[in-house]
Amino acid sequence: MAILNTTPDSFSDGGSFFQNNALQLDAVLRAAEAAISEGASILDVGGESTRPGAASITVQEELDRVLPVVERILRAFDVAVSVDTSTPDVMREAAVAGVKLINDVRALSRDGALEAALETGLPVCLMHMQGSPQTMQTNPSYDDPVSEVLEWLLERARQCLAAGFSQGQILLDPGFGFGKTLAHNQALFRALPQFVASGFPILVGVSRKTMIGEITGRPVNQRDVGSAVAAAMAAASGAAIVRVHDVVSTRDALRVASALGDPRSLECWGSHAFQVK
Repeated sequence: MAILNTTPDSFSDGGSFFQNNALQLDAVLRAAEAAISEGASILDVGGESTRPGAASITVQEELDRVLPVVERILRAFDVAVSVDTSTPDVMREAAVAGVKLINDVRALSRDGALEAALETGLPVCLMHMQGSPQTMQTNPSYDDPVSEVLEWLLERARQCLAAGFSQGQILLDPGFGFGKTLAHNQALFRALPQFVASGFPILVGVSRKTMIGEITGRPVNQRDVGSAVAAAMAAASGAAIVRVHDVVSTRDALRVASALGDPRSLECWGSHAFQVK
């Protein structure tokens, strides 16, 4: 899954598609074409930054950043597009435009989001976040991060199932970096097989995040190697989707790990893959 942030303030690539405060659709199309040619299966379009301390935006601002991009991509390319949103109106409009997946960092917790997502009939990815983007990195705390995050996600999945979603429509994301310290992230990453054992496809997004910087000592624009290694490890642990900025490095890491790794440790590759339809 390749990341296309149509925001001026995302932590890694915020503003890369803006000029004089205006979204440059041609630049987004070029990035989309590059990601597809490099091997991305899904393009994840998001118009609201969820970095720590991110400012809130209006529904109309998010619609203006997302819908033209989704529509242009789907006119130009035969590719699956997901929408990274927590906003009910954006979910509905993006579904009409042709997206195949709703990727919600707030796990359908905004008023009306669960109902809106259910109306679309699309699969949804439910992510765990402690707090909100404005507060999540202010002293995050857990007694047992693995059991607490996993049980929270499973309970949210149960609520979605009770509302009318099918088992095959639900993916889970542990939410690396969303209300977690490095130690929390490490514990969750090592426990990925437990999340995979839940029976739900697991999405992992660690690309260029602070945890990679804390491990490597690298600034955000020099974290692609570490991110690719983490993505390959996540796939070896059974992750169905890895969400990344640098598709080329990730594909290379996946190919090398698959070719040279212990077949017994990599036998899960592909068995948990989630196919958008």
